[in-house]
Amino acid sequence: MELNTNDVDIKLIALDMDGTLLNEKHLVSEANRRAIQEAQDLGVHVVLSTGRSLRTCKEHADSLRLTSYLVTVNGSEIWDEKRELVERNTVNSELVQWMWELTKKHQTKYWAISPQGNWFDEMPDDLHDKEWLKFCFNTRDDEIREKIMHALHTKGEFEITNSSPRNIEVNAAGINKEKGLGIVCKRLGISMGNVMSVGDSLNDLAMIKAAGLGIAMGNAQSIVKESADWITATNREDGVALAIRKWVLN
Repeated sequence: MELNTNDVDIKLIALDMDGTLLNEKHLVSEANRRAIQEAQDLGVHVVLSTGRSLRTCKEHADSLRLTSYLVTVNGSEIWDEKRELVERNTVNSELVQWMWELTKKHQTKYWAISPQGNWFDEMPDDLHDKEWLKFCFNTRDDEIREKIMHALHTKGEFEITNSSPRNIEVNAAGINKEKGLGIVCKRLGISMGNVMSVGDSLNDLAMIKAAGLGIAMGNAQSIVKESADWITATNREDGVALAIRKWVLN
């Protein structure tokens, strides 16, 4: 059945960042900024639900004057409206070491996120003394990517997604944006049925499927579009603003 605006009661908007809220210059457009502010003025919670860490998303949250929670590192961390930590879910350092060795075997680029910092194509000497939130592989070689995916699935210890077709993002098993948003909703006293989730990649898929209204960007990966309730414009065309105006501000 075709959805219409009377079918949904949106109390929380969950926004992915890269490829969704942010344009190709990694900026928030003025149209997106205005729509978010108007939604907040109506009392709707606007939550960044991102693969980024707090360190690399806080500036955007502050500039948007967001007054609600943040779901970061694909749900590995949840922050309240005062930017105090609600929950943290880590990947065992032995597994991080194993994935690091996998990048050497296949000669791929990589990055890793810990509460202490973000690491790009290098790892700290004290790897086992740190907490780890996410490990990511990046390669243009489809065959190598498939081999890494097979190794990860065989290990059976991970939540495996991506934030672009070229990368693989690895979190602790069972940790994703849907779970993070579920915790936020429980704390706010609302249901996932009152959530509009907007995203473009596999790390958005769970929250798009679970939300009362799942929105795929016009530039989203095919499986995300197929799973969504509605497809908006691309991140270059203010797709977030279009979705908010149609489903929340209408």
